[in-house]
This record gives sequence, structure tokens and C-alpha cells, in this order.
Amino acid sequence: MASTEHTAPSRLRAWMLEGLSDMGKGHRVPGPAEPEPAHRGQRWWRVMCLTGVDYFSTLGYQPGIAALAAGLLSPVATVVLVVVTLAGALPVYRRVAEESPRGEGSIAMLERLLSFWKGKLFVLTLLGFAATDFLITITLSAADASTHLVENPHLTDALRGRQMLITLFLVALLGAVFLKGFLEAIGVAVVLVGIYLGLNVVVAVTGLWHVLAEEHVITDWGRALTAEHGDAFAMIGVALLVFPKLALGLSGFETGVAVMPHVEGDPGDTDAKPAGRIRGTKKLLTTAAVIMSVFLIVTSFITTVLIPEKEFESGGRANGRALAYLAHQYLGGVFGTVYDVSTIAILWFAGASAMAGLLNLMPRYLPRYGMAPHWARAVRPMVIVFTLVAFLVTWIFDADVDAQGGAYATGVLVLISSAAIAVTIAARKAGQRHWTVAFGVISVVFLYTTVVNVIERPDGVKIGACFIAGIILVSLLSRLARAFELRVTGVALDAMAERFVRDIASRRIRFVANEPDSRDVGEYREKIQQIRADNDVPGTEDFVFVEVTVVDASEFESGLTVRGEVLHGRYRVLTLESASVPNALAALLLHVRDSTRCTPHIYFEWTEGNPFTNFLRFFLFGQGEVAPVTREVLREAEPDPTRRPRVHVG
Repeated sequence: MASTEHTAPSRLRAWMLEGLSDMGKGHRVPGPAEPEPAHRGQRWWRVMCLTGVDYFSTLGYQPGIAALAAGLLSPVATVVLVVVTLAGALPVYRRVAEESPRGEGSIAMLERLLSFWKGKLFVLTLLGFAATDFLITITLSAADASTHLVENPHLTDALRGRQMLITLFLVALLGAVFLKGFLEAIGVAVVLVGIYLGLNVVVAVTGLWHVLAEEHVITDWGRALTAEHGDAFAMIGVALLVFPKLALGLSGFETGVAVMPHVEGDPGDTDAKPAGRIRGTKKLLTTAAVIMSVFLIVTSFITTVLIPEKEFESGGRANGRALAYLAHQYLGGVFGTVYDVSTIAILWFAGASAMAGLLNLMPRYLPRYGMAPHWARAVRPMVIVFTLVAFLVTWIFDADVDAQGGAYATGVLVLISSAAIAVTIAARKAGQRHWTVAFGVISVVFLYTTVVNVIERPDGVKIGACFIAGIILVSLLSRLARAFELRVTGVALDAMAERFVRDIASRRIRFVANEPDSRDVGEYREKIQQIRADNDVPGTEDFVFVEVTVVDASEFESGLTVRGEVLHGRYRVLTLESASVPNALAALLLHVRDSTRCTPHIYFEWTEGNPFTNFLRFFLFGQGEVAPVTREVLREAEPDPTRRPRVHVG
């Protein structure tokens, strides 16, 4: 019985952590990762459908949100949105595709501009807004899908009042799919997007036909618009003011760059210069933006002139489902139900696209920073975490599409603004003056839009701030918990260093940890005299000095290159560059032990000062209390005391 009880949790743990490459804390220092085999990828238009489930699915709720935000001015405000899309967001992300062809996006571009802890904290902040964007995509899309289901004339009576439960069920179903495994996403996306866009073409053409057939609706709309806003300049001014509320229509660009690795490149593409992949991604972004722009303009016009204003309000039949309202109104219940099913499917799949984005984005940064537990590298535990957070967000916003619009728009706008700033800096570094000015203007437009959106709908930045605070808190606690973890991804010795190790292995391997100062003869002579006196080492024993230079203490994992040199004609020195002195020393000792099958010894001096202060120096700057921390790293990495390298402190 005990065996069965033990096996079940073990199987569950193995299933949950399937695919996790770094589950244990073995003593061996991992070598360089094997390069992933090249894959052909997919045609750009097929990958466009993968990002399109996020981008195109906003047609399910965008016309209704635009009508609520701008009223009769919705078509004019939508034209402003389209201009900003084609003249602003599209050029920015075409440049992002050039600068980050592996799908890292604007976050990676900005990460390269900042180093040390300020860079890490900046990236964590952007990750908070990215989490806001993707998670609200999941919850908002599920909420709108449930709206289409509840408001279907055939189901209204049976499902009225159950929107919260339906939304939670859709979110849970999404999580269950990812727990089982999410395969063939592109093929499914192509089918969904093809059907959905085809049905929207039918609705749009039908709506335009009714507008032309009932000419008075255009006249009535124009008369009411003039009476409410006056001349054309006043309309444009108001449209510019309400534009931030329509920012949902800009979603999808960040996802478009994130799916770049799936785009098929040219036969001659290399990892450094994937020209074909970049060209395909630019086609993807441009085509998606043009298709969406046409749909936005047409649908905002027909919904504004054909649907009574009261139906857009909360509780109205067009609230969150304006095009579905027209489908039922003009094409009958059967077509309307088919349209509802298609909309529900693509909205639900938009959540899948967002979940895939989260699973791609978070593990790309947090584990590398040491700011995520080991299990965060596995898909299934992260799916559970994101699903639970989505439950919480759905409950907080009461599964209301309109209420989540502000948070969604904030996440989208912050990411687009960061992308605009990143490409402006990239253009300036490349000496492209005209592009620098153009991207600078675009950055100002998006920053203005972001600020206005935050002022008008502060709930967006509040939920974003909660995500940021949560990510930073969990990240720092995780980094603290993993402080003594061996985190060197590989050790490589040059020819001289190999020679030193091979030579000293014929006797007892003794290393001396030295903090380089002037590196003159006196420094090394006095160090050896002190080590011999403190540890009672005979004069016949030989030493090799080890000196570690901290490059960027905020980095968590990195490779270790060891170089050997002879100073002053007699002192052998191994020089290392690392993010942490104790980790570098521990990794070197384990590598030497494994390569020589001899137990190495290393000698330290006690560090002066308060132990707690020294630990903080180690945590933040990679230095401090080196000797005991090195020993602790070795203890965690090698559980067998008889095989553990020896640490001596005097």
C-alpha cells in the first residue's frame, strides 16, 4: 500500500514537470546546450492566422466598445485608429521584426540598452504589463464569448444570469487543453480565422446593402452628427480625444512578433541573418493590419448607423456583440447562431493564443534572472498558475467586457509605446536621422495615448501595477530562495588553464582564491605566505591562484570561461568572469574534480564586516561573504560529503 501511495504522487509530479530539463540539483555542471535542430516553419499567411485569432477576434467586441466610447462619432474615431495603426504601429513592429528576428520583441530590445539591476527591474515592469495584456485577453475574450452565448436568442432564457459561470468554465477549459498539450495550433487557427473572416464578410456586405437600401439612415446619422459636434474639424478633434478608448483595436502586434520563429524562411537563412523570416513576418504584419483596418472601418460604420444607440449600453442586445446583433437581425436565426458559434470559438482560441504567449514570454526571462522556481520552466504548473490568476481577474471584473477594456488597453498601449521607444533608439544608433524623427513622433503619439488612457481609466494601470508588484515580489523571493544554487551553465578552460590543472593534478590540487588588486609580485607573495601560515601548509606544496571578476551581478545563469596566465614569471593564475564569485569558484572546483577525478582544495581568508551586510553584497553584487557561500553552493550541488571539494578558511 505504501508503495502505491508513493508511486501515485511520483507519477503526478513527473507528469506535471514533464519537459522540465533542470528538475534536480545534481552536482554536475551542465555543458553548453545542444543547438535545436532547424525547422522549416510555416508559410507566413498560415502563421498570420495564429496571431489573427487574437487580432481579428477583437471584431467580436471592438465595434460595440467604439460605439460606447464615441457614440455617433464611432466611424470617424475608427478612421483615426486605422491611421495610427497603419502609419504608427505597423512601421514600428516591422522594425521590431528586423531587430529581434527570434521573436523576443521590444522587451528584449530595451533589455539590451540597460544592464545590471535597473535593466532587470525595467524588464520585470514590462513583463507586468505584458501579463496584463495577455491575461486580460484570456478573461475578456472568454467573457465576450459567454456574452455571445447568453445573448443568443435560442439560449437567452436558459443561460441568463449565468455569464460568470460560463466565463469561468471557458477559462478552465482553456487551461485543461494546455494541461493535456496544445498541438497543431496553426492548423486550427487557419480554419477558425478563415471561417470567421468569411462570416464577417457576409455580415459586412449585408450591412452595407441595408445602408444603401435605407438611404435615410445615412442622412439621419449625418444630421445628428453635425448637430452634436458641428463642423469636420470639431469632429476630428473629438475623435482624437476619444481615440485612447479605442486602443483595443491595436492588439495583436506584439503577438505577431512573438510568433516569428514559426515563419518559414529562405533556404539560405542563418540564425544571425534570417532574411526570409523577417520578410515573411513583415508580410504577416502588413496583411493583418490592412485586413483589420478595412473590417474596423466598415463594421464601425454599419453598426453605428443600423443599431439603435440604447442597444449598445449594458444590458442591450448589441452590448459586446454588435456584429452578432446584425447577423441575427438581417440574416436570420440560423446564420446568426452559426456566427455566434464561430465568434465564440475564435474568442476562446484568442485566449489560447494569449496563454501560449504567456508560456513563451515568462520562461524566457524569469528563469534566466533566477526569478522563478525550478518548476516555472515546466508548462503545466505555469498553466495552473495562469488559469487561477485568470479566475481571479474574471471574478474581480464580474466577467464584464466593458469593465476589462481599460486594463486591456493599458497593457496593449504600454507594450506598443515601449516598442516605439525601442525602435527610435535603434534608428538613432544606426544613424538613420529621418527614421529617428519619424519613430520619435510615433512614440510621442503612443505615450500621449497611454497617459490619457491611464487618466481616464485608472483601473487599467491599477491591475497592471498589481501584476508588476506580484511579479517583482515573487521574483525577488525566488532569487533569494535560489541564492545558493549552482547556476553556471558550462565551464570551458583555455589551453593554458588546462595545462595548469593537468600539472597540479599530479599532486594535491590546491587553489587560492584571490581578489585581484594591484596584481604585483608583492600581492601574490604575501598571499601565499598568509595561506601557508593560516593553514599550516608545507612549503613544498604548490598553489594556483583563482581570480574572479564580477561582470553583471544581476545575471543569474551564465557560462564560465577560464583563462590561464603566468604572472611575474612564477605565479600561475586562473582568471574567470562571472555574475557571482562563489558560484564561479564552486563551478570551477566541481569541473576540476570531474575532469581529474581528484578532490580539489581551495583556500580563503575570512571576509571582514557584518555577515548580514556581506550576504546582501553577495545577493545584489555577487561578492561579499565568499568563503561560506562557496561552501554552501558546493553543499547543495554535491550532497555526498566524501566527493565534495574541500574549502579552507584562515
